[in-house]
Amino acid sequence: MKITLTGMWRIALVCGLVLTLLAPGLVSAAGPKFACSLGWMENESGQRQRWGFEAAVKELGGTITFTDANYDPKKQSEQIEAFIKQKPDALFVTPSDPAGIALAVRRAVEAGIPVFSADAIIPGAAVTTTICSNDFGMGTWSLDWVAQKLGGKGKIGIIDLPSNESWDLRGQGVQWALKNWPDIKVVAKWSWDSTGAVTPRQAVDNMLTANPNKGDLDAIWCAWDGAAMEGALAIRAAGRQDEIFTTGIDGGKQAFDFIKSDTPFKLTMAQSIYTMSYMCVFYAHKYLAGEQVPRTVIAPVYAVTKDTLEGVKKPEDYDIPGVAKKFGWEKAL
Repeated sequence: MKITLTGMWRIALVCGLVLTLLAPGLVSAAGPKFACSLGWMENESGQRQRWGFEAAVKELGGTITFTDANYDPKKQSEQIEAFIKQKPDALFVTPSDPAGIALAVRRAVEAGIPVFSADAIIPGAAVTTTICSNDFGMGTWSLDWVAQKLGGKGKIGIIDLPSNESWDLRGQGVQWALKNWPDIKVVAKWSWDSTGAVTPRQAVDNMLTANPNKGDLDAIWCAWDGAAMEGALAIRAAGRQDEIFTTGIDGGKQAFDFIKSDTPFKLTMAQSIYTMSYMCVFYAHKYLAGEQVPRTVIAPVYAVTKDTLEGVKKPEDYDIPGVAKKFGWEKAL
């Protein structure tokens, strides 16, 4: 077979086009192969993260494999190391502990795998794109709401999440906001520990026992909805639902049902969790097509109370792109 110079240029052009279409990850014709390391799956927020990834992959193309670390950064690091050996076209991560998995994520980046992080910034790891909420802002906004509801004066308890660097920002936001409310006094505080034996329900029971009289405790600020819901149950069981209320952070059907049902759980800062996951897949596709993608995206957060939920059907769909706008919800952050 004789190949002319013109023929060689045609071959080179075709090969170049193929390489361009496959760059930078040389994606196969079947679509990109994605891996997803979930930090947790046991609650509604973790499940909605997975749903967002699955929906985006189904719509935009590719295949995806999941692992679940169940809040264990050591386990998640090992799962990420296993994914590195599989050489996916892109890796998605929802960090169980951003600092705790940073080394494993850096190794993925150094291996040439584009990494997209949802829900948290991973320190010291130059991931391709991070999509998260304003955790510090959710802390300040919700504390201000508590203070205003109490008329600027009262006694509160705090349940925070210092074991996770990103979630700790919520409690840090509370501490900063308290500087503007000198007559709001913190009389009880408990920090969640995934390795500890005490549950949020038990922590609130202890707060109620230590502050038995009306006026001893007016509200309990919680860094996540699970604690706010367990706290609401404890308050109701103690017959103090007219004295004390809770607030949380996350959003979703279970939290909204609690709030609509006139429990002591009164406010959640509803994160766009589904959207974060969806955007990771969206930008991974763009990156693999050779397009420029953002380094950081701050996802919308909605302040949801009983009034917000009035007349809304399936409010738990709020964080599917475009749905909150249909509800008429305005983002708080």
